[in-house]
Amino acid sequence: MTSLVTRDDADGVARLTFNRPDALNALNPALFVTLRAHLDAIADATDTVGCVVLTGAGRSFSAGNDLKAIKAGETAPTPEFQAETIEALEALPQPTIAAVRGHCYTGALELALACDLLVAGQSAKFADTHGKWAMTPRWGMSQRLPRRVGTLLAKEMMFTGRVVSGAEAARIGLANDCVADADLETRAHELAAGIVANSWHSLRGVKMLVNQGQNHTLADGLAFERDQSPGRGPDLEERLKRFGAN
Repeated sequence: MTSLVTRDDADGVARLTFNRPDALNALNPALFVTLRAHLDAIADATDTVGCVVLTGAGRSFSAGNDLKAIKAGETAPTPEFQAETIEALEALPQPTIAAVRGHCYTGALELALACDLLVAGQSAKFADTHGKWAMTPRWGMSQRLPRRVGTLLAKEMMFTGRVVSGAEAARIGLANDCVADADLETRAHELAAGIVANSWHSLRGVKMLVNQGQNHTLADGLAFERDQSPGRGPDLEERLKRFGAN
């Protein structure tokens, strides 16, 4: 049986790929179950995985929640399973990159927003379509989208459901970069390679400090950084030796 989410590891980078291309990688409950298993395994693999790339097979990242599955009455293991899976993605100790081509709608956008970085292809189309289907967010859209693009733009996207192109996504801060579709995988790979070349101890520490620091005022956040910074990593001496040898 073909896995709904595939995992490929190379050079410290784990690549997770939604694998329902004939359904535009629509997010049914079974896909979330498979995704959660991968995320749980990666969270425990900090010695072998330094960065994660999340993408979709075929011409779309994901068209969003599978409406056919909803109509068929398919359910996840628990009522909050999808939201908790997105939170597990956000909470991974390793930096994460969403590589998006084609559709990235609603639930898929919520997954992309849980990643630390986002690279868009020129074909990328971002939208929140909750209003189109008489739904309201439960997986984090109302919290993550305003934090990414600002309240004004987030409300516009959520109220109108309009489609944001890859180029606009980069312009408004939804994406780090927009490249030609043919260059998307190369750009995501280059970004991931640049990340894993640095100390994984530092990567995990910086991600934790930035993410958790957002829950504080500036003064409290500065104190949080001083108190919670993991400090020097075990690879410091080796990196200093390599620097001295150059």
